Amino acid sequence: MPSTPNYIKIYSDILSKHPEAKEACSGLLKKKNLSANEVIHINDLIFPKKDKQAIKFNRRYYCYDKASIIEILQYQKKNNLKNIETALHFKVSRNSITKWKKKFIP
Repeated sequence: MPSTPNYIKIYSDILSKHPEAKEACSGLLKKKNLSANEVIHINDLIFPKKDKQAIKFNRRYYCYDKASIIEILQYQKKNNLKNIETALHFKVSRNSITKWKKKFIP
């Protein structure tokens, strides 16, 4: 099993340098394990948004594990969203949503 970084420890250290975001992240950091979506959410809370080009560049390198993909697909099904609506909500491409649906939904 591949080891994953200890995001809770990493973000706790970062929050000691950015105390203004500590309260917003405290609920998420109490969890034992963080999903990829939660890690992205904490990162967005701590670091303010940059320009569109920087956001697009950074999004290119996000990686989703199977649990996060299934969570996204369940959110789509629960809220009766189209692929484009789900893609806009989670800031991923429509093609990724389509590929995930083909792979994870029989």
